[in-house]
Amino acid sequence: MTSVKPKNITFSTAQREFTATLNRRVSDYFKEHQISRQANAEMVIKTVIMFSLYFVPYGLILGGVVTGMGWMVVLVVIMSLGLAGIGLSVMHDANHGAYAKKKWLNNLIGYSLNMVGANAFNWKIQHNVLHHSYTNVHEEDEDISPRGVLRLTPHSEYRWFHKYQFIYAWFLYGLMTIVWMIFKDFVRVVRYYQNGLMQSNNANVVQEWAILIFTKVVYVSYIFVIPVLITPLLWWQILIGIFIMHYIAGFLLAIIFQPAHVIEGTEFPLPDDSNKLENNWAVHQLHTTTNFGNKSRWFSWYVGGLNFQIEHHLFPNICHVHYRKIAGIVQSTAQEFGLPYKTSNTFLQALAGHARLLRQLGSPA
Repeated sequence: MTSVKPKNITFSTAQREFTATLNRRVSDYFKEHQISRQANAEMVIKTVIMFSLYFVPYGLILGGVVTGMGWMVVLVVIMSLGLAGIGLSVMHDANHGAYAKKKWLNNLIGYSLNMVGANAFNWKIQHNVLHHSYTNVHEEDEDISPRGVLRLTPHSEYRWFHKYQFIYAWFLYGLMTIVWMIFKDFVRVVRYYQNGLMQSNNANVVQEWAILIFTKVVYVSYIFVIPVLITPLLWWQILIGIFIMHYIAGFLLAIIFQPAHVIEGTEFPLPDDSNKLENNWAVHQLHTTTNFGNKSRWFSWYVGGLNFQIEHHLFPNICHVHYRKIAGIVQSTAQEFGLPYKTSNTFLQALAGHARLLRQLGSPA
């Protein structure tokens, strides 16, 4: 998807040698090992597992194989793990164009996001265009834009209740996919059309509205209407199950994405009077991004390599199954050029750093 600069923000043209050296070294790695940058067998197997975690429990509930309420809750929890896994591992790579060489296949797999209640087009604009282009830049990166009662950047307006956000933020994180599914998708289609982002990315507003509404109807039909019609569950019991599933998935997604950029020690650069940022794009990513928990292979496997967030931001078109291998190249090259390579040893340390920053941002200073 083509990038766009709504406010004509530009990056510095300095430090080109670092960017050229890093790109060359990573390219050499794939050439020397004669492997593709896209998905491999491991990725295909993971895709099958994530979809199975989501749809097999759904089928068991729908088919009446499991009837006890306690076991149904267990199945809903498993579905939430599959839902988050599809978001972290499958649709994420596909919508970055990193899953397959063929564009149509990436688009098809990317629509798995619509299949679980959200919208791939909105995600590409919000994530690929705005977040990846202007990471942690106030009023450009929607991931840190003011969100109701959350203050995620020191440049956002301070309100008195922000001093409690280090407590209440954790409860709000679980609502992420619910709010996105019910409210944000519709608001974003309107906003992206009005601010020209839809047009600049060669999208047809009528087509995107049609896809949005159609896939929302399909989702509501299979996740709510069909269970109401063919299972003995009451409508409110099904709604509770859907809420539990999305709340757990939303919480998991939030606590994986937040420590990567909203963490103690990260930077929130602002452009100068000529709307130019201090560093070039690649170096900007090093200053605004943090890795965490890189030693745990199981953790990396489930979160789609997003704990290698630096590698992901520098090479979003490379499938995440390769991040562990190229991380050493990125780190050594950054150190060679005297640039930061920020990392937390464990996921819990990263969450603690995120909590500390939430508390710091809860102060007007």
